[in-house]
Amino acid sequence: MSLFKRRRFPVEIILLCVRWYCKYGISYRDLAEMMSERGVSVNPSTIFRWVQRYAPEIEKRVRPNQGPRSGSWRVDETYVRVGGAGDTCFERSTNTVV
Repeated sequence: MSLFKRRRFPVEIILLCVRWYCKYGISYRDLAEMMSERGVSVNPSTIFRWVQRYAPEIEKRVRPNQGPRSGSWRVDETYVRVGGAGDTCFERSTNTVV
C-alpha cells in the first residue's frame, strides 16, 4: 500500500494497533505496553498518530464490505425509587447507564 510508504514500523504492526484501538477501545499506553510484551518498542504518541492518520482510511475501505446496519438496539428499562426519589435506569447488554 502506498499509504504506508517510508514508515519505520511494519504495516502489520501499524494495522494491528489501529484495529485494536478502534475495535476494543484499548488506551494508547496499554497498546504500547502490549506491543512491548511482543518485542516491539513503540511510543503511545506514535500509536495516537497512527490512529489519527490511518483509521479514517481503513474505515472507508472496510465499510462497503460490511452488511447494512440496523438503526435500532434493545434496552431494558427499570424504574428505581430510593429514599422517595425515583429514577429510571437503562441497561444495555452488560453496561448499565443511569
